[in-house]
Amino acid sequence: MESVQPIVFDPEPQRVLIVLPTWVGDVVMSTSFLDALFKRFQSADISLLMYKHLNEILEEGPWTKRCHYWPGGNASRADNRKWLNTLRAERFDLAVLLPNSFRVAWTAWRIGANRRVGFARDGRSLLLTDALIVPNRRGRKFEPMPLVKYYAHLAAHLGCESPGDNLRLFTSHQHDSTSEQKLRQAGVSASAKIVTICPGANFGASKCWHPERFAQVADRLVRDHGVSVVISPGPGEEPLAIQIAETMKESHVLLSSPCLSLGELKSLIQRSVLLLGNDTGPRHYARAFDTPRVTVFGPTEQIWTETTHAKETIIQVSVPCGPCQEKICPRKERICMDRISVGMVYQACSALLPGNEGSSLTE
Repeated sequence: MESVQPIVFDPEPQRVLIVLPTWVGDVVMSTSFLDALFKRFQSADISLLMYKHLNEILEEGPWTKRCHYWPGGNASRADNRKWLNTLRAERFDLAVLLPNSFRVAWTAWRIGANRRVGFARDGRSLLLTDALIVPNRRGRKFEPMPLVKYYAHLAAHLGCESPGDNLRLFTSHQHDSTSEQKLRQAGVSASAKIVTICPGANFGASKCWHPERFAQVADRLVRDHGVSVVISPGPGEEPLAIQIAETMKESHVLLSSPCLSLGELKSLIQRSVLLLGNDTGPRHYARAFDTPRVTVFGPTEQIWTETTHAKETIIQVSVPCGPCQEKICPRKERICMDRISVGMVYQACSALLPGNEGSSLTE
């Protein structure tokens, strides 16, 4: 990353607001940035602004002593005014904006944050006191750039040490206990080698590999390696998970009634010997906990979410139309997903299981 001139603060900020991203994976990828910022402003009172359901992602970490939450979708105008007044009363010296949206910059301006630092995107430059040049903009286009490096560029402007991409998460005793209890109730023993499957993706249907192929891979892993397969969808992903469960011939566990919370899912992935899924948020849980993972990529560009992790295998095939970044495939068939075979994914999973690391397996 090219060197940047750090912003000069005189005096040093004593009340800092960090506005977090809105997607699960992006929040996880911000944790190395949070570590660097808390170290840089260690004498300041630092608050986070996020959506409330994302709090479980960061629970038990050193960043959540002071939190504010965006108002819900049903909040009235009076509720929104009260919420803005609450933030205004904090008299923030500095607001650091990780999301690129106009709304975030508008909010920071409305609450009267003295310094408002973020990238000059989405027509919001006039709302920022420090509108930073976007590091991956080339003319009107944005070149793919790992999000962790994007955040590192922001950190450099704030005078932080380089954050790197060593993501950090923590689990709570409560979620460890409830997650384990649900596994026991489903018949999974404490000594079981758990392979967790997260089959969905909030981005859109084009990101999801075929459920019947997930099922075939899972069956082979159970037969050949004696693992316990746990299918754990997020809200709205239940139909995909049910289809996998109904197609499987070997024993398995489906955790969808209800789905695990974000905190419980952390505990499950930390407990697992392997995570298999699409390019979605839980993938970054595995990165933070150093859990081996196999990720199926279709229409999305790998670079955006790239981190250095030796225990991840990405399965993606080159197609003329990709990566297209489209939520719904404009073609009649999703060739980027169709060309990923059961054998390709099975081999990758087998090679990452305990005892098989580094081995060369054949179908």
